[in-house]
Amino acid sequence: MWRQLKIAALFLLVFSVITGIIYPLVVTGAAQVLFHAQANGSMIQDGDTILGSTLIGQPFSDPRYFWGRLSSTPSYPFNASASSGSNYGPSDPTLLAAVQARIDALKAVDPDNTLPIPVDLVTASGSGLDPNISVAAANYQIARVARERSLSVDVVSALVKKYTSGRQFFIFGEPRVNVLELNLALDEMR
Repeated sequence: MWRQLKIAALFLLVFSVITGIIYPLVVTGAAQVLFHAQANGSMIQDGDTILGSTLIGQPFSDPRYFWGRLSSTPSYPFNASASSGSNYGPSDPTLLAAVQARIDALKAVDPDNTLPIPVDLVTASGSGLDPNISVAAANYQIARVARERSLSVDVVSALVKKYTSGRQFFIFGEPRVNVLELNLALDEMR
């Protein structure tokens, strides 16, 4: 029996070292070498200042900027430590009130816009952290942003096209626009 306990203890020690120390070091090292930016949070920096991450949305409410999806995270919008969906069903009064409030906000800043409001501008994503909007959501906002920044619609449209990413691996998902990258590009046009 003691022999079996010694073998079991040895296996526990060996596999603890392999899976608890060696494997994490190898994976972390490989990630740092092969995917350095992604392994460090896909941060967008201006010198030493971190402006945000391409993976986590940020709240924009100034009409001069493109607005992203709503965030359903608790405490404050886009709280990465509390990623979750709202779990509100389509007939939940809380969801309906949030959607109506966003519709009202969009119409208040752009009352002449008669385009249909894309659903991703009035709902949150499953994680509550989505940094991207659909091309339709970006196109819906072009006239407002151009007017607020005294730019031509063509200039802002070209910028949206420049920051539109296609489907992942050419087949997954839909084309999308990263709101933070687009808004930072707008700020650089000053």
